[in-house]
Amino acid sequence: MTSAIKRAVLDGSTLEGGGQILRNATALAALLSTRVEISNVRENRPQPGLKAQHASGLRLVADICGASAEGLDKGARTVSFDPGPVRAGEYTADPGTAGSTALLLQIALPCLLFPERPSPESESESESESKFEAPGASTLTLRGGTDAPYAPPADYARAVLLPFLHRHFALPRELLTLAVVRRGFTPHGGGELRVRVPGLSAGAALPPVALTARGAVALTARGAVAALRGRAYVAGPHPRRTAEQMRDAALAELAHLAAPTAPPTVSIDVLADERGQNHRPGSGIVLWAETSTGCILGGSALGSKNASAAETGRAAAAELLRNLEHGGCVDEYMQDQMIIFLALAKGKSSVKTGPLTLHTRQASTAIWVAETLTDAKFQVSELQEDGGQMLISCDGIGFEGRL
Repeated sequence: MTSAIKRAVLDGSTLEGGGQILRNATALAALLSTRVEISNVRENRPQPGLKAQHASGLRLVADICGASAEGLDKGARTVSFDPGPVRAGEYTADPGTAGSTALLLQIALPCLLFPERPSPESESESESESKFEAPGASTLTLRGGTDAPYAPPADYARAVLLPFLHRHFALPRELLTLAVVRRGFTPHGGGELRVRVPGLSAGAALPPVALTARGAVALTARGAVAALRGRAYVAGPHPRRTAEQMRDAALAELAHLAAPTAPPTVSIDVLADERGQNHRPGSGIVLWAETSTGCILGGSALGSKNASAAETGRAAAAELLRNLEHGGCVDEYMQDQMIIFLALAKGKSSVKTGPLTLHTRQASTAIWVAETLTDAKFQVSELQEDGGQMLISCDGIGFEGRL
């Protein structure tokens, strides 16, 4: 089941009124061959209109699907996007700023999972029996800020988002990969990610997964914390000791999670980029907790001249603890990132979350975009017995691979 809509007009000031409308709407438009026009772009932001990172993301998707597009320049308040066929390949995006590489990934990843079969003259004669066709694999080079404010860090995408897709949508770990080649921080950027994305073969959909109930994704029981992992990192003139202080402070905050009967595995790596004083400086820490049922929840903090290394470590630990304490199966960042995949999946998805953010409460931005452009139907209900926890359910459209 796919959307019959061939043209859509969206008001970019709706609900959250930020960049997520652009990312999800253009990704879905590319997949569904829907011409979309978005007005009032980022109307609810202090500086409305496209920023460099949004323009770069739109140009990236336009490149992936050969779109005819207007309004892809910085400051534009109206965008029109008329997509062509999605093609696997090697793609690069670079806003020339510290704009988030993780947000560039969000707009491109759903598209590249479903490339269309190339023309016969360019098609390889060899065929794979796997539902993930090697000829449909793509490579992304994403430049900018790997660790940017108001966006998930690159290590969150690597340690939380991709494992979520691996486990719950059966995307092969060896084919869907992310490497942080070089870190980039505000205000200069200069970071780089390399991402490899497999394409689904003809007729294959994001498959059903049952943890506690049948459905495309059924996450309704989180389980106990089985492992605590993370990365504390520094670059440029920051000494390795700064990363160690962030790690030690985070561990102290999380120590009470180590139950005597079944203590979790604990491993927080310390990484120091020692390319010298001229390398652009930055620091931060990303933490994630793995539960006995396979859920992964994260927390992070960036270093700042206004906070000590210990304060940064404690801030990341506090964010992780907040996500653990609400009892949901995903953290606050996954709430909005998972919506587009639930909409595309085949079957009914059910995910237990904590209190919803602006991105994912009922009739919220991500759900509104998905229901506007597809036949996916969402339901968000409060679990009264669990004190503020919510259940997000979605009847997905079963979008199929086209290789």
